[in-house]
Amino acid sequence: MFKSKIMGLMALPFLFASSSNAAENLSAESAGAGGVTHTVTSHFAQILSEAGVAELQVQSGATLTNTLQNVANGTTDVGITPLILPFLLKNGRGPYAKTGKEEGSKQMDNIRALFPYNLGAFHLFAYESTGLKSWDLAGKVVYNGPPRGGALTNARQVISVVTGLKDGEGYTGLQVNWGQMSKTITDNSAEANVLPFTIPSDIMIGALSAGNINLISVPKDIYEGEAFQKLTKGPGSAPIVVKIDEMGYSGGVNIISEDGYWRGMVTTGAQVVNKDMSFDLAKAMTATHIANIDRLITNTSYAKNLGLNTAGSAGDSGFCGAVGMKYHPGAVAAWEEAGVSIPDCAKP
Repeated sequence: MFKSKIMGLMALPFLFASSSNAAENLSAESAGAGGVTHTVTSHFAQILSEAGVAELQVQSGATLTNTLQNVANGTTDVGITPLILPFLLKNGRGPYAKTGKEEGSKQMDNIRALFPYNLGAFHLFAYESTGLKSWDLAGKVVYNGPPRGGALTNARQVISVVTGLKDGEGYTGLQVNWGQMSKTITDNSAEANVLPFTIPSDIMIGALSAGNINLISVPKDIYEGEAFQKLTKGPGSAPIVVKIDEMGYSGGVNIISEDGYWRGMVTTGAQVVNKDMSFDLAKAMTATHIANIDRLITNTSYAKNLGLNTAGSAGDSGFCGAVGMKYHPGAVAAWEEAGVSIPDCAKP
């Protein structure tokens, strides 16, 4: 961390708060309660309120494809977006095909980020009883996400790059909605699972009720290879390497790797606001977040693996390249006062 810098910043939000009669009242959106976006947004709301910077009225259960446009159009003040969505919006693709490239690009010009974090990493895991100890998925039934969406696309891509297998050809993909995920895992509907989870994951821990689990890292040579690195540099993705003893699992989860590290790919994301938010407010909000990163990590088991300190890395944050996400000028000032140099490609 950068605690020595942060201590001086901790008073900053209070200075902004004392310069006005009341904290700002802001609207915010997150995905469903219990997920990483809701956890981070709820924490953000709490610390902003305590610091007197802002009162966030958080709507949970939002559809994040809509949230991005709501922030761009000014109908929502604070949102979270997986970084694949800005790429799709500015290009008028996927869920934004009806918006079109011209209008989508205009909307993306209104989006600015406060801070980065990831929404989870893609895991290959199976019950020990299946005997699966590697990415040998040939001929197997693999639960790889819901019937549609980015998670399914990314899971198929990871499997393809690591194994060379295609869904419906080399293996049989099983698609089930998120609401049935836990049941699908525990009733052994599939022989293996490739799904995006936090590290550690409550879902993984819950799945232990049906037996011990093998959690299998992407092999080091494949991870470091050109194809996998290209995949992790694609819009909305980034590479991740975690020490096995820092993953937060204990009895029942057998993590398989050749060298004590678990490797994979994460879905990158960011807390975003409209570009018209004032410099002082964006700076105070970001400074409050920075000052409380350690608190979030202490209170949330998986927060240390969310990439909360990747603002200084274009590759790890996923901001640059085809995504083209930019920080709010106030956020840049807050990060740089905390001793973090923001990459030029992510500056407005």
